[in-house]
Amino acid sequence: MSNHQTLVSNSVAGAIPIAVSARHCHVSEEDFFHLFGANAQLKVWKELSQPGQFAAEQVITIKGPRGQIDKVRVLGPFRQETQIEISQTDAIKLGVSPPIRMSGDLENSSPIILIGTHGILHKENGLIIAQAHIHMSETEAATFNVADQDIVKVEITNEVRQIQIMNVVVRVSPNFRLEMHIDTDEANAASITTNQTGKLMKMG
Repeated sequence: MSNHQTLVSNSVAGAIPIAVSARHCHVSEEDFFHLFGANAQLKVWKELSQPGQFAAEQVITIKGPRGQIDKVRVLGPFRQETQIEISQTDAIKLGVSPPIRMSGDLENSSPIILIGTHGILHKENGLIIAQAHIHMSETEAATFNVADQDIVKVEITNEVRQIQIMNVVVRVSPNFRLEMHIDTDEANAASITTNQTGKLMKMG
């Protein structure tokens, strides 16, 4: 499954479109050139659902104590710090124990080795399992009666499963498009289908 692949075409009013975020890597400019060479360019391979975000042509290998995973897609644009997002299943394969964190919260996260076409990086921090979250605009936040950094739950129902994903973080920005991001483990647990939406519910 591609990175941040939206599985919703026409969401019903009040529903949250669900997107599945496959393992991927955000890189700093410095780390990018170390991995791919001084003359490398971060080129768009595919536009992502959130405005300004894209999957790049480059892929890396990530390596842990127990194993490695090839062809991990690099996403753009550049970030201040390099961050790798994987699932719990990936973590077991690699032999690592990354924390569940929001993007950018990298202090005391897990170490990981990154292998590019021109270099290898041993990162002491940067590997996380991304916490489920919802992107939305300020107008959409008002509609759902939530604010930035609120913690909610989302109920996902289809012909196979009905589950609730707890501790979902609301992220509000005028640059965001309404969409919930979950990882591949969460998607498999919910038996996510095409045109899948979720119902936002308050915690407690």
